[in-house]
Amino acid sequence: MPVTPVYSKRIVIPQSVIDENGHVNNVTYVQWMQDIAIEHYTAIGGIGPTQHVGATWVARSHLIEYFLPAFAGEEIEIRTWIENYRRVRSLRKYEFVRVSDGKLLVQGETDWVFVDAKNGNPIAIPQEVIIVFNQIPKTPKE
Repeated sequence: MPVTPVYSKRIVIPQSVIDENGHVNNVTYVQWMQDIAIEHYTAIGGIGPTQHVGATWVARSHLIEYFLPAFAGEEIEIRTWIENYRRVRSLRKYEFVRVSDGKLLVQGETDWVFVDAKNGNPIAIPQEVIIVFNQIPKTPKE
């Protein structure tokens, strides 16, 4: 079960992200993963406590699996949730689903590390941030 409920948004794929193969460029998905992670973290109130302790999150690794291509003009739903957190790390998962047929296009995950914003060293996730994670009602992934 995710730590927080699934956060999602829908977008229409712009022509600007289409590559020479005629579909969404693979790198675009990494950008979208980062964008929705920040949007979700902001929505659950995580930015203030993180800045208060002088920290930030940095990506340690990304894992992405591409199942089907997506094309300009298609509407997709991007979903994300915090799968778990540990002392200095948090695993966030993502799904990209085509709205018209419900097909899973891409799934991924990012291993985020909580670090001191000044020196970049990993630090334990403080209670202020754990409270943010734990006060969101837990729901199973759809």
